Amino acid sequence: MDTQLDDKAPEDLELENSLAESLADLAPDTRTVSEDEFVEVVGGALEAVGGTLLFKMCVQNDGEDQHVAAACVGDGGNRQFLLLTLPAVGGALKVETASRSTNPVAGIAAAYAGLMDVFQTAA
Repeated sequence: MDTQLDDKAPEDLELENSLAESLADLAPDTRTVSEDEFVEVVGGALEAVGGTLLFKMCVQNDGEDQHVAAACVGDGGNRQFLLLTLPAVGGALKVETASRSTNPVAGIAAAYAGLMDVFQTAA
């Protein structure tokens, strides 16, 4: 039994499942995935749930290159942060809430969104 799934709040699971369903037809086959292809897949998934891309990058995690995107769904106090990851060599796109992710990039999502909020207020 996967205890990590058991620890997730129902709304986190619902959001992750909703995104996973929208990705079923969008995920590329197992082959090298370009940054543009990753952005296209992530953009389609976020559009399906009304999400906003915060940032994207390519990082090395456990010895392999990985595309990573941080996104948010909702606004104000209802805003949830997501982390979407895809191995650069292709495979399945992983979607998880930033609060439950073990990926080091997950901690940046809320801070980045807060910084963007401050910039928008100042503008």
